[in-house]
Amino acid sequence: MLRILYFASLRERLQTEGESLARPDSVLTVEQLRDHLRDRGGIWSEALDSEASLLYAVNQELVRPDATLGDDDEVAFLPPVTGG
Repeated sequence: MLRILYFASLRERLQTEGESLARPDSVLTVEQLRDHLRDRGGIWSEALDSEASLLYAVNQELVRPDATLGDDDEVAFLPPVTGG
């Protein structure tokens, strides 16, 4: 079971901090997971739009979109954060 975490403004837009999801057979990478979640439509499609800059972490390590997923990984979606 994948554990998916949403951070910062993404968490606010989706109105959830995370979820558990059985990894579909067709989802092998982080980018494919993003596409799968975006296919839910509505706010999911908007928040996870392919044009939106997001960072990804798998098991608490930053990864590229083509990083391979295991069945029990923790995946975090992190929008860019500005500080001041």
